[in-house]
Amino acid sequence: MKRTWWHDKVAYQIYPKSFYDTNDDGIGDIRGIIEKLDYLKMLGIDIIWVSPIYQSPFVDQGYDISDYYAIDPAFGTMNDFEELLEETKKRDMYLIMDLVVNHCSDQHEWFQKALAGDKYYQAFFFIQDKPTDWLSKFGGSAWAPFGDTGKYYLHLFDETQADLNWRNPNVRKELFKVVNFWRDKGVKGFRFDVI
Repeated sequence: MKRTWWHDKVAYQIYPKSFYDTNDDGIGDIRGIIEKLDYLKMLGIDIIWVSPIYQSPFVDQGYDISDYYAIDPAFGTMNDFEELLEETKKRDMYLIMDLVVNHCSDQHEWFQKALAGDKYYQAFFFIQDKPTDWLSKFGGSAWAPFGDTGKYYLHLFDETQADLNWRNPNVRKELFKVVNFWRDKGVKGFRFDVI
């Protein structure tokens, strides 16, 4: 087996919402991760794996992303995130992120444009005239009414998480852009959720 950068490294998953709150609002934040980096380094941590901090309505704890390019204000700002990357690098640590690419929030621009009738964005999702008997992992049907169109869209998880159509090359192109956006900032890798 070819050795890669993560071999012999110790990874630590951080669920930001409950990790460390620096502004006393009851929600952990990026500044809290920054403040604990020395402690994590002392524990022997090499890789920090951060659960979703993207903009989200938080129906599914951030796994329902409404903007792949934004940090949710509950956690801080993009400047905070860039500082986190700088501080991990100073300590010879790496940062990887959870990235949900099986589905997006129904609040995401792509889904909203699809609902408004944009055929280009409707092809980003699985939309059909009749639902099948498929079940959602969260219970009930995996199909929900697509607005007032008389059609249905697929959601293998919560009804607010519309499955993305990976057969569509435009979906893949958009998600590759997302990956490259974060990699260009200095994110070392990703944990792809339920793809």
